[in-house]
Amino acid sequence: MGDLTPVDGEPPRRRIEEALLHKIPESVLVVIHTAELEVLLIERADKPGFWQSVTGSLDAPDEALHVTAARELFEETGIVAAAGALQDWHLSNIYEIYPVWRHRYAPGVTHNTEHVFGVCVSRDTPITLSPREHLRYQWLPYIEAADLCFSSSNAEAILQLPQRM
Repeated sequence: MGDLTPVDGEPPRRRIEEALLHKIPESVLVVIHTAELEVLLIERADKPGFWQSVTGSLDAPDEALHVTAARELFEETGIVAAAGALQDWHLSNIYEIYPVWRHRYAPGVTHNTEHVFGVCVSRDTPITLSPREHLRYQWLPYIEAADLCFSSSNAEAILQLPQRM
């Protein structure tokens, strides 16, 4: 039946259940762009006026980052990245989690590690938003997109786009 030895006085089942209740403080940021340096931004449903690229946390501690990036890209926009299209920028940011969203994480968790990816698509790629997560989307020239992002790490990633192409 497995080892049920308590660790730190807490039964394993309780630790697993606790982990499932909280977001993992490791995430991806996926900058969706065209060859002409236009960037797709999506507006958060839980914070109207907050524009961003695709983001999302790992579903499990051992989930591969590129799997998380592809999953979040599909869940939030309906885009399925072609083989090799999703590019790992090998860039990570550690930032303080906004207090308004800390309740989603385990008690005491204040920082998140974000891994940046990019994907180049055609401007006419169909976009299907998850209405639970996002209200609307828009394509903008990369500098305007960076200016509109509420997250500084998202804006900085977008501004690197010309060097990443």
